[in-house]
Amino acid sequence: MKHQEISANSAARKSNHSIADEILQIVDKSGDDHVGTSKETPLRPDAFDISDAEKVDLIEGKFRDILHILGMDLNDDSLSGTPRRVAKMYVQEVFQGLNPANKPEAKLFDNKYQYGEMLVERDITVQSYCEHHFVPILGKCHVAYISSGKVVGLSKINRIVKYFSKRPQVQERLTEQIAEELKKVLHTEDVAVYIDAEHLCVSTRGVEDCGSSTVTTHYSGAFEKKSTRKEFLQYVKG
Repeated sequence: MKHQEISANSAARKSNHSIADEILQIVDKSGDDHVGTSKETPLRPDAFDISDAEKVDLIEGKFRDILHILGMDLNDDSLSGTPRRVAKMYVQEVFQGLNPANKPEAKLFDNKYQYGEMLVERDITVQSYCEHHFVPILGKCHVAYISSGKVVGLSKINRIVKYFSKRPQVQERLTEQIAEELKKVLHTEDVAVYIDAEHLCVSTRGVEDCGSSTVTTHYSGAFEKKSTRKEFLQYVKG
């Protein structure tokens, strides 16, 4: 009887492991395929019910557990402060764009010079994290817009790119979020966004391809015209 119970329990464990393995394979495949669900970053309604300080404390404990499970000696001088450093980095630095309180304010000015051509800002730094494996996405963002009567300080464009980059991301979503925010801030549909980035989830794991990059674009308003788009791409490519 005991042998039958052991055999049944063993079979159940194997079945559970099999199901878990299948789920992990599906999740891993989705991550490699860079599947995104929507333009909005997937946040829970209670995402900001606790303070940043509380988040740092909680993440510190969780990351300590991860290092312990990996077999790391947290009594070592080099590792003892790592859980706290990682927690602060997540909340205060690399994922600061999750918090709406950190969203940059963009002050508009009258287009007194009556400049009616496209304004292009090239080579804006993109430092983000892939939400599938939590490793960096590094690249450049190129932005253009045509004034509808208002202009914005150039540094504000950089800050908008940085804000949406500083969160777990999918490059397609990042491109759309930057474009939608620029259209809202500038009161114009004449916006173009071009991102060229390297994904470390591709170069440092999985296929380990260090020579490829990913390009995503958004064109709206006047940039839907081939001639306008071509002009923009000529500036982007130098």
